[in-house]
Amino acid sequence: MKSPNGIRQDDSHSKSMRKVALTALAGTSVEWYDFFLYATAAALVFPVAFFPESTPTMGLILSFGTFAFGFIARPLGGIIFGHWGDKVGRKRTLVIALVLMGTASTLIGLLPTYAMIGITAPILLSILRFAQGLAIGGQWGGAMLLVTESAPDNQRGHYGAYAQAGAPVGVILANLAFILISSNVSEEFFMTWGWRIPFLASVVLIAISMYVQLNMEDTEAFRELEERKDKRDLGSGKRLGEERSPILEAMERYPRQILLAAGAFLSVQVTFYILIGFVLAYGSDPDGAAMRRETLLLAVLIGSAVQIAAQFVAAGYSDRHGRRGIFMLGAALLGFWGFVLFPLIDTGSFWLTVIGITGGLVFVGMMYGPQAAFYTELFSTEVRYSGASLGYQLGAIIGGAFAPTIATALWRESTIGILGVSIYIACAAIATILSVTFLTETFESSLQDT
Repeated sequence: MKSPNGIRQDDSHSKSMRKVALTALAGTSVEWYDFFLYATAAALVFPVAFFPESTPTMGLILSFGTFAFGFIARPLGGIIFGHWGDKVGRKRTLVIALVLMGTASTLIGLLPTYAMIGITAPILLSILRFAQGLAIGGQWGGAMLLVTESAPDNQRGHYGAYAQAGAPVGVILANLAFILISSNVSEEFFMTWGWRIPFLASVVLIAISMYVQLNMEDTEAFRELEERKDKRDLGSGKRLGEERSPILEAMERYPRQILLAAGAFLSVQVTFYILIGFVLAYGSDPDGAAMRRETLLLAVLIGSAVQIAAQFVAAGYSDRHGRRGIFMLGAALLGFWGFVLFPLIDTGSFWLTVIGITGGLVFVGMMYGPQAAFYTELFSTEVRYSGASLGYQLGAIIGGAFAPTIATALWRESTIGILGVSIYIACAAIATILSVTFLTETFESSLQDT
């Protein structure tokens, strides 16, 4: 079918979708880059820079504790940004989240250490990490809905995978930044100033946010919702502000879906942060495999690159065969892989370590790829930002917030050592499988009918 100017509408829509998908990918990649920089720095730099008076083990636990602050903030970010995303639109809310993340991450790069200002340093670090959490809590829903609400019904999984790909791309960018800096400067310079450079580069997020604000339109689903509201309010004489909060509406109408969505996310979060954060500390331990920092970062980088491909394959599969099956298969394989991962790392072999980390990230990708479409389809348009964000971020805080800290405690303090971490991964996988079992299949639904 052709438009009046002779351009095929299908071609025009495909070009528009590619623009939306690539913009979402760029925004989420840099946003997650900022968030994951913290995970890498928490494992390698912050114990020394901000907790120098603690023992190495306690310094690592305290550092991962500040890492958890970002997760504590994520549900709050999901509530705040979800409310405004359902009220004023996906695009404007996403822009604010991007600016907040860029500002907080840049300020972390300028932060004085404990040696400079004492206890104030870790306090300020925690506050900025909390701001990062607020931003990521709002960003995911905005970027995910910008893509999935614009996509054809039979390609929501595929296009949603662009927004989801931002997470492994962010890991790659963060690890590349640390590899390049640490391999080109002395250890002393890296620990003093070098680690700051990747954080200062986060200012690019502000430029991306301006591009989104000036060049993107809000989703068709949200525009249709606004038109229906205008007609209804015009007929009823309702004034602006009389409607209920979308987050309260979502909690009242979809409590089961929100809680099960949070449970479905547990395996992804627990294992992902063990693979990109805890593994760096475990693999470089002098009493264990004792691999170099750059070697472990490269292994995570390779695994993350393969994860991107796995996410698109899984998302495409879910468009044809459903979200639930591929999601549960990924969780089951991940629960088994937790018992394979650490013996591979213990060999001290780079390629066996790559296999261990890559296998885990591929199974994470089997769930994370279809997740954007899956969560979009669980909620109606008027509360979709709030409902999807709340389910996602509750799962993030329960599963990811303390995963590196719990893994460190199990490894260092429990009688069964690293086996306890493998059991931890398996328990999270079981919780995910049970949660998805109780969710309905959604891949053939229409967002207009939801």
